[in-house]
Amino acid sequence: MSWSRFQQHHFHHAELGFSLDISGMDFPDNFFQEHGPLAQKALDAMRELENGAIANPDENRMVGHYWLRDPDRAPDGDTRAAIRGALEQIETFAGQIHEGKTAGQGGAFENLLIIGIGGSALGPQFVSQALGHPEKDRMKIWFFDNTDPDGMDLVLANLRGQLDRTLAIVISKSGTTAETRNGMLEAKAAWEAAGLEFARHAAAVTGAGSQLDRQAEQEEWLTRFPMWDWVGGRTSELATVGLLPAALQGIPIREMLAGAAAMDDLTRSTEIPQNPALLLALMWLHATRGRGEKDMVILPYKDRLALFSKYLQQLIMESLGKELDLDGKVVRQGIAVYGNKGSTDQHAYIQQLREGVNNFFVTFIEVLRDRDGESISVEDDFTSGDFLHGFYLGTRSALRENGRECLTITIREVTPRAVGLLIALYERAVGFYATFVNINAYHQPGVEAGKKAAAAVLRRKRSVLDCLAGAGGQAIGAEEIAQKTGAPEEAETIHKLLEHLAANPQSFVEKTVEGKPADARYALRRN
Repeated sequence: MSWSRFQQHHFHHAELGFSLDISGMDFPDNFFQEHGPLAQKALDAMRELENGAIANPDENRMVGHYWLRDPDRAPDGDTRAAIRGALEQIETFAGQIHEGKTAGQGGAFENLLIIGIGGSALGPQFVSQALGHPEKDRMKIWFFDNTDPDGMDLVLANLRGQLDRTLAIVISKSGTTAETRNGMLEAKAAWEAAGLEFARHAAAVTGAGSQLDRQAEQEEWLTRFPMWDWVGGRTSELATVGLLPAALQGIPIREMLAGAAAMDDLTRSTEIPQNPALLLALMWLHATRGRGEKDMVILPYKDRLALFSKYLQQLIMESLGKELDLDGKVVRQGIAVYGNKGSTDQHAYIQQLREGVNNFFVTFIEVLRDRDGESISVEDDFTSGDFLHGFYLGTRSALRENGRECLTITIREVTPRAVGLLIALYERAVGFYATFVNINAYHQPGVEAGKKAAAAVLRRKRSVLDCLAGAGGQAIGAEEIAQKTGAPEEAETIHKLLEHLAANPQSFVEKTVEGKPADARYALRRN
């Protein structure tokens, strides 16, 4: 790194309090000139997307998350009205909750339980941690973000005796997503076990006419908020999915939207050096050679941004991890993303980053302001924040000294506006990079394949239980069950299903022989 290269490749926007330094990436001097036509192609594709082009031919839908922070860009009046109406509905509902006009059976709502999976949880979790404050939050927020019963029990234990003052938000576009449906049923059972009516404590965020929408209407839940098919889960934080939890927590959601809109404007620039999203996407192209050859390591030096790497993991990997390109050619694209917070990782995997296999590039997230208010001196007039900043600079230097590539995003402080602009920056960079490598960033066939495979496993589990029931209490093994159910190639899966059944008493499956998998025997015994 050199001062002259830093000056040449350091983008700064004073008004936004945002900088992007790519001087630590070893791209050649003619890189931008060489990739100018590709950058222009990406800009053209993004312009068409924002104008309402069909982004998913297989689903015949548009992709309009950019309209959420600038409704005037939506392609028709109905969409513009829907966006503005949803925002007003969120603010009205949050105001009624905060004022106690809409309350639970035990009084004003104090707690918020978000029930969702993937983008319906990751975005709200990231924003909640980044912008929440125990002394300022209007509601305390909790999450069901998996179908793990033990995990749900842990959350419910924290809410024991408070469910009558807890608002549950169920988020699912279709209403049929298994993890979210299970979480809703578990929550409903918990409310009913406490002698409460779940409907008087529940609201839905879902697609119009979905199974969840119909259920919420029939059971007279408090209210229902829209989800649109032109907003994907991983880009839904600035839609009702993310704005509703944030507003209920007390976070200024219009400031987040303003930050995103400002970054959108900035990243429409046709000049590569003046477009941070283009710069970011081009650095990904350089580092990975457009083939995912290196991993992306995200290192935010701020506790509030600890979940940013997890949020970006879904946004980037679900968008870019594709088997086929737009021409139907097998390309197996993607960029692996991982990370955690600094300086914690200087005591974890920084050792390998500096001295191990060079199969990554690092994105540092630098936050200039340490805290609200003044800090004490901890050593020689240095504050804790001085040490954190020193560790960031030292780690960056240590990596560069050993030929490791890195770039740095700098924000002044973690505010709703800054979080909004970070979300918008990466959403657009993902779109640009997808055009670079000729893939569709806006569908997820692999996720759907996983759901279908899981459904097949659950059907297999039913056949296993039926087989055990037909054995009349006699103990039989996985291989025999596989033969009896017409699936001899599924013996391993059946063994795993039997082990799980035997570990949970409600199944009434008893393991009668211990030892090797082939020796184990199982029986269905209802005493």
